[in-house]
Amino acid sequence: MQKCTNFKTENLKKVWLKEFFETVKAHKPHFLALHCQECGGKSLESGVTEVERFVKELMAAQELKDYSRARVYIDESYESPERFTALGSFYFIHDSLKNVSEFDFEAGMFQKVTGKEIRTIRQQKSPMVQKEKFPADFFPQCQWSRKGFIRTRWGLSSCDFDLVNVHLFHDAHNVVAWKESPSYYAGIRQKAMDFVLQRISDERHKKLPFFLFGDFNFRLDARPLFEHLCSTGTLEAITNTNNDVDKLIFRETNNDRKVILEVERKSFNYVDPNVFQANNGTSLLQFDKELLVFKDRLDEMEITFPPTYPYSEDVRHAKQYNTTRCPAWCDRILMSTSAKLLVAKPEDEREEGERENEENSIVYDNIGPNVCMGDHKPVFLSFRLPAGKGNSCQREVEHIP
Repeated sequence: MQKCTNFKTENLKKVWLKEFFETVKAHKPHFLALHCQECGGKSLESGVTEVERFVKELMAAQELKDYSRARVYIDESYESPERFTALGSFYFIHDSLKNVSEFDFEAGMFQKVTGKEIRTIRQQKSPMVQKEKFPADFFPQCQWSRKGFIRTRWGLSSCDFDLVNVHLFHDAHNVVAWKESPSYYAGIRQKAMDFVLQRISDERHKKLPFFLFGDFNFRLDARPLFEHLCSTGTLEAITNTNNDVDKLIFRETNNDRKVILEVERKSFNYVDPNVFQANNGTSLLQFDKELLVFKDRLDEMEITFPPTYPYSEDVRHAKQYNTTRCPAWCDRILMSTSAKLLVAKPEDEREEGERENEENSIVYDNIGPNVCMGDHKPVFLSFRLPAGKGNSCQREVEHIP
């Protein structure tokens, strides 16, 4: 589950927590992982107080009373823009789950998890996490944007895996995103994703199944998408004084030259926005292409929910999209091929009658579809991990009193 930004009103935070707790109640997870991006929003130091309040509310929530063990990691190195990611990773462990351990990257060994701990990250390294911000030259125009990843490593009985909180680069200009297919920004995200995969698969530590979840900022391939949405229209490209295209207007060929789509740097106005909601917008998944280059390394459960961004932050229009960007599935839960084997058996290995039971135990969906959760809808993946599933590491576990 993920996406935590600076709550603009106390009421919005209450709604967000209510929907989150209702999801927890419905699925009753024994191990609960929550990944947040832009913790504190855009306000840096002034957002720290809000983050601290949010963390305290989560840790003290009656709805999580049966989770007596917890680990919280918050990046608060805001005084060092070259290091600050504004990421927050929260992990809650139910009382009924035994033998849970967490990996110490410095000591190179697992430690038994007891009690609740909140650990702020004010430097590049911390023993229980691997945190890195993407190099500034990945996106020179936004070199101080808070993008990077945090990895933690866990052991549940006989199964070890990595959980990675990811925040990739955004689309800064809608028209620039349209100029090439795939877009300039998709190329930047691909480079950043390669960086993450390389870092979590290097030789410093044993390779394990991994789950990556956060705000990947994946966007629909704008050029073919616009052609699809405006198949009956013609394009009028408006240039600025530097002869660069900075506005697109698609008009009907007939019908009094009615405007179908108008696009500017931070503006996306389509005549029929319901297309992104009809059948959960899944007819447009054909334009969701950024994961294709990673098809041999990353997997995902089937998407059946609407694009997760950009929703209106007006509580009166909770199901409407904002007109700043083209709606897209930015918020995702991805996994390595080995991790997917933990979630679901391959088709040819399922026994008769097993498929339906397994699929019913796997849920990949969004949270708060009918209420305002901010400009992103959080997503979640719920699944059962059968006892003994996975390959246990030959490891030594340090028991911490």
